[in-house]
Amino acid sequence: MTTKTMTTQEVANRLVELCRIGQILESQQELFADNVESYEPKHSPTPPAIGKEAVLAKGKHFASLIEERHSGSFEDPIVAGNHFCFICKLDANLKGMGRVVWNELCVYEVKDGKVVHEQFFY
Repeated sequence: MTTKTMTTQEVANRLVELCRIGQILESQQELFADNVESYEPKHSPTPPAIGKEAVLAKGKHFASLIEERHSGSFEDPIVAGNHFCFICKLDANLKGMGRVVWNELCVYEVKDGKVVHEQFFY
């Protein structure tokens, strides 16, 4: 049996769908390639994460920092070729940082139906 490779639009839609229902870590497990790379802005103390396990660990660490979530949203994705992006908004209390309001641009690259690169701008 042949499995159809997801298009960039399908990956983008699925990622946003899962994020909207709070399954961010599950989305990474399902949609990210084993060799995925994840980058934060230069001013972030978080180093790049290379490889699916490192990216999953980074996501779990961020989730553990959230003390109280006030609101959040994920906008519809915009797709161009094998890239897509969307805006993520988060209003939460983070350990050691107090209340933060984030308006973040999340950019992804897809290859063979899997996310191979993610980069965040905030």
